[in-house]
Amino acid sequence: MAHPAVFSDLPVELLPLVVQHIVRPSHLAALCLVSKTFYNFAVPLLYERVFIYAWHKEGKAKVVKLFRTLSDHPHLAQLVQQLVIRDFPKALQSEDFDAILDLCLSGVRNCKNLRACTWTRHGSLTSRVLETLADCPQLTELEVNGQHNNYYDPWILPRFAHLRKLSLIMPSGGVIDTLPAWLRNNQETLQYLSLICKSSTRVTDGVLRDIAPYMANLEYFYLVGCPKVTHEGLWAVVSGAYKGILGLGMEGLSTAFDMAVFSERCNRSGALARLRSITLTVDEHTSLVEWQKHVLGLLSSAPLQQFHISTVGGHVNHRLSDEFCAAIVSAHGGRLTRFSVHRMRMSIGAIADICARCSVLQQLFIVVEQNDLDALGPCLAQARCLRAVHVNRPLDYGSEDVPRHSYDKILEIARQCPSTVKQFGFNTRVFQVERSAVVTTDGAVHAEVTLSPYESPEIPEQFLVVRT
Repeated sequence: MAHPAVFSDLPVELLPLVVQHIVRPSHLAALCLVSKTFYNFAVPLLYERVFIYAWHKEGKAKVVKLFRTLSDHPHLAQLVQQLVIRDFPKALQSEDFDAILDLCLSGVRNCKNLRACTWTRHGSLTSRVLETLADCPQLTELEVNGQHNNYYDPWILPRFAHLRKLSLIMPSGGVIDTLPAWLRNNQETLQYLSLICKSSTRVTDGVLRDIAPYMANLEYFYLVGCPKVTHEGLWAVVSGAYKGILGLGMEGLSTAFDMAVFSERCNRSGALARLRSITLTVDEHTSLVEWQKHVLGLLSSAPLQQFHISTVGGHVNHRLSDEFCAAIVSAHGGRLTRFSVHRMRMSIGAIADICARCSVLQQLFIVVEQNDLDALGPCLAQARCLRAVHVNRPLDYGSEDVPRHSYDKILEIARQCPSTVKQFGFNTRVFQVERSAVVTTDGAVHAEVTLSPYESPEIPEQFLVVRT
């Protein structure tokens, strides 16, 4: 008599297909304990991407544990390809901080295959850390805190050569001064640059003109909070990218930015003929009717796939017009995979049109009035490829957590979504949409929809400062 099939009877070749769907590090760690076979398949995934975030419980203690592991076990450190450090134990006695830093440097030196590093905790990035990272032979992606004062020598930064992707958070004047030399050292490889400021006046048209000659291979360019940058500075960069820009972010730029002039120049030159993704913000002083007309002109010849728009800061008076949304959908609906609206009101009719006519839409981030929630489910049901939804209430309502009645409403809406939807967010919360088969008393089988906590260690796309 044949014995009942058990999991261990599966061919070992199928294990990677199973393990790749496990996203929580704690679950991968548990798999490593099952058997030697499971360990061999699970441990590379466990260490491939390592994340430490400020909101992690005992995040600072985890930093110490992580780097002690990487220091003491080089074979595990060699599995690390992406290292994200957004928290760090700074408030220590000098000798304790130095000891932890030595441990970190030892761990980083063992990461021979490190491809991408994010180190953004203010005050934790030192000259020794930068020098050690600069020696990582495979490093091609770097995101760092740009406030160097009293922490590191900014002229170490040009030692990072052959970078493909570079992001600077709150760059100081000293760091900005290094950019021409730094980008010159990366001009053959650099494809992605983001400068994230907080209304800083350090990034200007002059700075962009100085670095533009070294960004001929650039394909993705994102500016956030740079109020001294106008269409002139942005044009200097965009017009010099000979391959053509694929992703462009213009958030919080100068009130003197002339969208009409920028649109005319781009259309005349074909500079945005390959544009796939755009991120725009509009401030309270902008004439929205004219601005929307020029944006439509800017995007008229672009094969757009992702559209993001928001207001600057917490301003909520602007409403995205139905006509503008319809025009975007008419021009690009057959290609749009993401339609993202933050801090701007929009009508339920516009949302319905987006869902009905964007045939390959996968991600929808929208602002919905409370009295429109009942009509949202049928709208979302029309988006047959939809995978992720995030609903925000207008900011003037407040951004409180999800109360019970809202949770029930989210669940009701999620049950009306197509079965492709795997993620649903509301304000500050993100849920996974789970579906399980339920057999009723009459033998019929139907899918029961529930909401469970978000499991992925990565930040949900809708919460990223730069949406790409």
